[in-house]
Amino acid sequence: MALDLNAVGKPFKPTTFEYTDREVMLYALGIGAGPEELDFTYEKNLKVYPTFAVIPAFAALASLGQVLTFNWAMLLHGEQRIELKAPIPTSGKLTTVGAVRAIYDKGSGALVIVDAETKDEGGKVLLVNTFGAFIRGEGGFGGERGPSGPRNVPPQRAPDATVEMQTRPDQALLYRLSGDRNPLHADPDFAKMAGFDRPILHGLCTFGHAGRAVLSAFCNNDPARLKAFEVRFSGVVFPGDTIITDMWKESDTQIIVQSKTQRGDVVLGSAAATIAP
Repeated sequence: MALDLNAVGKPFKPTTFEYTDREVMLYALGIGAGPEELDFTYEKNLKVYPTFAVIPAFAALASLGQVLTFNWAMLLHGEQRIELKAPIPTSGKLTTVGAVRAIYDKGSGALVIVDAETKDEGGKVLLVNTFGAFIRGEGGFGGERGPSGPRNVPPQRAPDATVEMQTRPDQALLYRLSGDRNPLHADPDFAKMAGFDRPILHGLCTFGHAGRAVLSAFCNNDPARLKAFEVRFSGVVFPGDTIITDMWKESDTQIIVQSKTQRGDVVLGSAAATIAP
């Protein structure tokens, strides 16, 4: 079926996310934090990981069906970007409004770009998420191809920092409690139908691990210093894998990032973080 190009610019219905410190700590555990990161996993002096920004806005991606008709089984989460306008509070009631910014024709599929703006109860913008959703089989409609080519390419030198994080065998089961209950990450039979021999880790869980790596290596674990983070999902992580994140400091404010598994497969590419100097 052809996607309705008139959906571009149409806002989704607002979604509300109300949470306490429990959700903040559960998310931290879901992206691999533990006793060594008590500032993020224990309510005393609690901080919020910047990548938590995807949690209140996740419903905006799920709201894509309000303006587009397609087979959800054909959707792949291809890219993710967060921009932090202000520190994320440890509890609150946040409202997100998303909209399709663009639909690009990639031939084998369509790349749908969704922007989602999240505000606090006072109307202050805290977060901006950009989701890149690749819908297989929806290309070939003669539309604009959109931006292409490499970006955020790692330089030809050794990384300035490398952080290895071992994921838990139950990492996906833990992460899904933060909202993404896609059975692909829990049900072995469903995973086999999708072409995997066992459930895979959420891409946004890997995103969170990489964000933790940047925060520890270049921000002294100060969430206020991570201003933006963007990645392209390029490979699969299985629970129990080790996520190895290489980082190159290109300037006082830009860190090029690439994550791979112990098998050498790149799972996050075209990635960069913007930090406060």
